[in-house]
Amino acid sequence: MKKPSEIEFTTKGSLYPFLKRLIKYSFRYPVWVTGFIFFVLLVALVEAVYPLVWLNLIDKVIVPYAESLKTSAEPHANYEGLRMYGMIFIILGLLLSLGVYFFIRFGGRIQEYVMYDIRHQLFTKLQQLSFSFYDKSATGWLLTRISSDSVKVTELISWGMIEAIWGIGMIIFCVTAMFIYNWKLALIVTSVIPILMIVSFKLRMLILKYSRESRKYNSEITASFSEHISGIEVNKSLVQEERVSKDFTKLSEKMRVSSYRAAFYQAVFMPLIIFGGSTAAAFVIYYGGLMAISVPPEITVGTLAAFFGYATMIFEPILDISRFYSQAQNSISAGERIFSLLDTTPSVTDLPDAEDFGTIKGDIEFRNVSFSYQKEKPVLTNLNLSIEAGTSVALVGETGGGKSTIINLICRFYEPTGGTILIDGIDYKTRTIKSLRSQIGVVLQTPHLFSGTIRENILYGRTDATEKEILNSLMSVSAEELIPKLDEQVGEGGEKLSIGQKQLISFARAVISNPRIFIMDEATSSVDTVTEQKIQSGIKSLMMGRTSIIIAHRLSTVRNCDRIIVIDNGEIMEDGSHKELISKKGIYYRLYTRQLIEEMEKSVIGEQAEGEI
Repeated sequence: MKKPSEIEFTTKGSLYPFLKRLIKYSFRYPVWVTGFIFFVLLVALVEAVYPLVWLNLIDKVIVPYAESLKTSAEPHANYEGLRMYGMIFIILGLLLSLGVYFFIRFGGRIQEYVMYDIRHQLFTKLQQLSFSFYDKSATGWLLTRISSDSVKVTELISWGMIEAIWGIGMIIFCVTAMFIYNWKLALIVTSVIPILMIVSFKLRMLILKYSRESRKYNSEITASFSEHISGIEVNKSLVQEERVSKDFTKLSEKMRVSSYRAAFYQAVFMPLIIFGGSTAAAFVIYYGGLMAISVPPEITVGTLAAFFGYATMIFEPILDISRFYSQAQNSISAGERIFSLLDTTPSVTDLPDAEDFGTIKGDIEFRNVSFSYQKEKPVLTNLNLSIEAGTSVALVGETGGGKSTIINLICRFYEPTGGTILIDGIDYKTRTIKSLRSQIGVVLQTPHLFSGTIRENILYGRTDATEKEILNSLMSVSAEELIPKLDEQVGEGGEKLSIGQKQLISFARAVISNPRIFIMDEATSSVDTVTEQKIQSGIKSLMMGRTSIIIAHRLSTVRNCDRIIVIDNGEIMEDGSHKELISKKGIYYRLYTRQLIEEMEKSVIGEQAEGEI
C-alpha cells in the first residue's frame, strides 16, 4: 500500500535568485540595512585589528624591554606604552560591544518587519485566490507557509546574514593586514582558505542531505506509528502484527542510517576545519620562525605573533560562511513554497474594463454552460437554465450530480469552461466580482462563525447596519432567542453555541445585507427538527421578492418552491412544481416517496423505542 510521504526537497542551485528576491524585502528598510551591515563590518574590523595591536605591543613595549635587560644595568620598563595599549584594548572592546549591540538590534528589526511584510502578503494573497486553489491545497500546508516557513527565510536574511557579512569582512580585513605586513606569510595562510572553503561547503551539503533524509523518515515513522496504533484492532484481526513490525523496522533502519551519516559528517566537520587552521598556524610558526631568527631578521617577533593569531582565527569566518551557505540551501525549499504561493494568480479575476453591477433584479441564465474541476472529468455539459427574478428554485438530486457546482458558478467562485452565465441579461464576466457577490446571500450546510460576539458575526458582511436591522435580521429567521445574547462571545469557530444557533446566526448574517439572490446549500441539514422548523417559518418571508435557490437533501423542505429542478450527472432531468413532478411519477417522485417511507419507518421505530422505555 502506497502511503503519502513528506515532500523531499533536494534543491542545490538557484541560490542567487532566491537570495536576490529575499533581500529585496530587507531593502524596504534601507536605514536599518545600512546600519546592520556597517556594525557587522565594524565588529569584523575590530576583531581583525586585535592581532595588530598585539604586534605593536610586543615590538614596541615587550621586546625593547627584554633587550634592555641584556644591555643595560637598569632596564627601563615602558609603563606608558602598557597603559596606552591597555586603553586601546578597552576602546576596541567598547567598539566591539557597541557593534554587537547595534547589529543585533538592527537584525532583529529587519527580521520582524520582513516577517510582517511576508505574512501580510501571504494572507492577502490567500484572500485573493480563487476556490480552485483551495481544492488543491491542504490547510496544514498553508499554515506552514505563513508560520514556520516565513520564520526560516527571515532568519536567513537577519541572523544568517550576520555570519555571511562578518565572515566575508573578516577574511578581507585579515588578508589585507597580512599582505601589508608580509606577503610571504600571507600567501601561506591564504593558500589554506580555498581548501578549507571547499571542504567546509562539501561537508555542509552532506550534513544537509542526510539531515533532510532523516527528517523525511522521521515524519514517515511518526505517521506509521500513529496509523498502526490507531489501527491495532485491524492488525490483530487480520494477523498482520509481524508484517507491520517488519515494515516499521525497515523504516527505522533507514532513519538510523541517515541520522548516523548526518551525525558522522557533523562530527568530522569541525575537527577538519580546526586541523586546517592548525596546519596553517604550523607553517606560519615554522617559516615565520625561520624569518624571525635569520640574520638579519626578516620579520619581528610581533609580526610572527600576529600571523600566528591570523592563522588560528581564519577558520572561524570560513565556518560562518559555510554555515550561512548551508542555511541558505536549507531555506530555499521554504522560500520556494512561499514565493510559489505569492506568485500564484487567481483563476477568477475581473477583466481590465469590468464595470460594477448596479442593483440587480436577479434574473439568472445559464447558456450552454460547461464546467469541469478536472479537464478529464466534466461536471456540466452544455447546460441551459433560466431562472426568473423573484422566483424560488430548488435543486435536488443524488450527491455529486452538479447541484453545488451550479451554486458555485452563480456566485462566480468558479467560471464556466464553456458557455455563458448572464445576470439580468448581462454576461457576468463583464462586471466586477465584488458588485455581484455583495448582492448574493449564501448560507452553507456547515455554518462558520469567526471569533467575536454574535453581533460582530451578524455584521461581518455589512458593518454599517443599524441596531434595528440587526434585530430585524434575527426576527426574520425566528432567532429572537439570540437577541439578549448579542454581545456574548461565540468562541473559536462558534464553539460556545449549538449547531442550530450557529446556523441561525449565519442566516441572519446573509439576510442583513439584503441580497437580491439568496442561496441555501443544504442549510438546514445539520440542525435539529425544532431549529429547522424555525428556519423554515422564516424562509418564506426571506424569499419574498428575491431570487432564491435552495439545495436540499430533505425534499419535504422544498415542496413549496416555485420550481423544483432535478439534476443528475450535470443535466436537468426534470423541472416543475412539486405537484407537477409528483404527477409525472418520474425521478423526483421516486426520491420523494422513498424519503417519505424512510421518515415514516424512523417515526415508527422511535415510537416503539419510547413505548419500551
